[in-house]
Amino acid sequence: MLNIDSIQNGIVLDHIRAGLGMRIYDLLELGKLDCCVAIIKNARSGKMGKKDIIKIEGDIDINLDVLGFVDENITVDVIENGELVRKTKLQLPKTLKNVIRCKNPRCVTSSEEGIDHIFYLCDEATHRYRCLYCEQEYKHGHA
Repeated sequence: MLNIDSIQNGIVLDHIRAGLGMRIYDLLELGKLDCCVAIIKNARSGKMGKKDIIKIEGDIDINLDVLGFVDENITVDVIENGELVRKTKLQLPKTLKNVIRCKNPRCVTSSEEGIDHIFYLCDEATHRYRCLYCEQEYKHGHA
């Protein structure tokens, strides 16, 4: 059995659907941090079968919209002095700013520099998003 030490101060991203840990690592740009980050892939889970877990040491801000977009079932556990002080359940974000990019070559975001890529949730049941500027639908899985 693999043993990963607990963290004293930081954030634990738990209940990540198995296989999504590296995608979240990339989207949150965790590789740019100057702190300890542990990614546990395919950990056993009674509820999920398998899951990924990410442990981030230190006091950092996490973009909850990115996490909610990837998988709203992720829990964000804040650890202080080795104790769980806050557990946050995520929601599917109503809008996304600079998380995903519009693929429409005629969209203003493709031709103008510095324009934010903004998408709004158009169908919560199917997790569909549309570009605010051109209405192009975002195909999930292409972040």
